[in-house]
Amino acid sequence: MEILIPVNYWAVLVCGVAAMVLGSFWYGPLFGKVWMKWSGITEKDIKETQKQGMVWRYILNFVGSLAMAYILAHFLEYTTSVTIKYGLITSFWLWLGFIAPISLGGVLWENKPFKLYFLNNAYNLIILMVMSAILISWPVVVA
Repeated sequence: MEILIPVNYWAVLVCGVAAMVLGSFWYGPLFGKVWMKWSGITEKDIKETQKQGMVWRYILNFVGSLAMAYILAHFLEYTTSVTIKYGLITSFWLWLGFIAPISLGGVLWENKPFKLYFLNNAYNLIILMVMSAILISWPVVVA
């Protein structure tokens, strides 16, 4: 039996762009210096990364954001989250059940500070909620 989930690909694209914009703000002017300090990254490290080429990193990050939005659209449909309120609740449980526990490994095994865990996971939660709001607000048009 084939299950077809209607997905608005324009909304998925907007979610990908939103993730990139929010990420550049979050890890840039808002928390960039703090993130670098807690991550153990120096200005020299950033310049070296830029020399290696940032384009592929941004492309891969964007593709990851698109995949997350696409899968989130399916979860929202499966859970019948048709209002923003229920979309935010679904996003929270997905974050709590999947993203928060998996990213805990960075603290436990990579000796990263809990402050970094909370900073990164606050971004993850916010972007999931933003994506949910976009996906729910932008209805699927079935031809």
